[in-house]
Amino acid sequence: MLFKRATATCISLRIPNQLCRIRYPKYSSPVVLKRSCSSHATTKTPPIPNADHRQLAVQQELFTTSIYSPGSPILLPNGARIFNRLVEFLRQQYTRYGFDEVITPTIYKKALWKKSGHLENYSDDMFTVTSTSPSRSDVSEGGEEDEYGLKPMNCPGHCLIFASQRHSYRDLPIRYADFSPLHRNEISGALSGLTRVRRFHQDDGHIFCRPSQIEEEIRKTLDFVRVVYSTFKLGPYRLTLSTRPQDHYIGTAAEWGTAEGALKRALDASGLDWTINEGDGAFYGPKIDIILRDSDGKEHQTATIQLDFQLPKRFELGYVAPAPEYEQRGETTTDPGALNETGLVTPVLIHRAVLGSVERLMALLIEHYNGKWPFWLNPKQVMIVTVNDSQPVLDHAKTVQDVLMGRQGSPEQPVSQATNFVVDIDDRQVPVGLKSHQAKAKGYSVILTAGPRQLSSGTITCDLSRLESDSESPKQERADMLPSELLEILKAKANAYL
Repeated sequence: MLFKRATATCISLRIPNQLCRIRYPKYSSPVVLKRSCSSHATTKTPPIPNADHRQLAVQQELFTTSIYSPGSPILLPNGARIFNRLVEFLRQQYTRYGFDEVITPTIYKKALWKKSGHLENYSDDMFTVTSTSPSRSDVSEGGEEDEYGLKPMNCPGHCLIFASQRHSYRDLPIRYADFSPLHRNEISGALSGLTRVRRFHQDDGHIFCRPSQIEEEIRKTLDFVRVVYSTFKLGPYRLTLSTRPQDHYIGTAAEWGTAEGALKRALDASGLDWTINEGDGAFYGPKIDIILRDSDGKEHQTATIQLDFQLPKRFELGYVAPAPEYEQRGETTTDPGALNETGLVTPVLIHRAVLGSVERLMALLIEHYNGKWPFWLNPKQVMIVTVNDSQPVLDHAKTVQDVLMGRQGSPEQPVSQATNFVVDIDDRQVPVGLKSHQAKAKGYSVILTAGPRQLSSGTITCDLSRLESDSESPKQERADMLPSELLEILKAKANAYL
């Protein structure tokens, strides 16, 4: 077989499908629970347990798991909304940083993994894919049945894309981005919620650049990381430079030294503090890792920037440039004789992921926000509560919902103005105060009230107190406004993060 099969018994952490209430332990006397660190802990104020994204996921209906696919989280509608908004946020940034999105296969033949070096250095972490029907199996030239592997990363596929066209030095850098799902055969006992999984999505990107462009591209990528993490307000992160492994690496020590030197210069130029993590580089090159802490203080590697001289050589990639010997060294020349000579030059490959695993970053965000999502990420954004269940009030609530979701108009026409806002209606026959209280408890950012008083004016009563306020505009507790006016406020609040 191509890849080693895992022999450990599959054990998955299961998240109950049903909702449950997280209860704090009862104490013999009433106390006020406060979050505290060890230096401030007292016996009179037991600390509130740190947020756990697995428990919060049950409360907020974000994801579940199944024994039929251990380590492959199943995102529920609320979780899918957060996931899609994170991806869309990255896509907005791709316009700024010059990435073109591509879509690549999930499985490749073993010949590709042999060519890339994964077969030799990464097979324990990969899954084999075989056909159950011999008549439908692919057969190689030698008459043997071809085996496939689920991709653990996108770089070989992006090398195929680069090789499919002829490139000039003027075309570089070329930047590809990919959100395809990846599969890695993690040990079953290590699987945990969204932080340690077997199937995940990565905001994967690969930059094919000239040797002279390395440091500038790494600088831009570090800036990309800074912009994204400051938007999430995840707090300080640390940078580490991971160097050549002792075993299981490709290339020469001299090539690794050149690559590590380039990363060190880029890190020094960034002005950020960084440390060295000896021997923890990828098998094809050194890397910069961004490390974040979760609510328990456990560290997680999220973003990564990896410098690779090896894969472009293995895939025989090249671009046409004058003075190719100087170009390959990242040097320039004014020698007319050298400039009159053109030839193929091997590009440098920079692997980068800003979010890293989208699922893992979701786990950190779930714990960081602890149910109090910013409006743009909140899977429960707007709740309309009705004062009564009379038909005119219900119709008005439905009209407001249509305006805020951008779906008003003739049903024969396509919905071209959809806002992607989540707007729900609570028309139960219970007191309006109770409905508002329950909507706030569920985490809705905006609570609207529809009643007979608003019918003549077409307005809606808005409670915007839970909507994050800008420093220049104080929070409004309650105000009557037209749905179209509210829509503009919500659009501005959502777009402020893109």
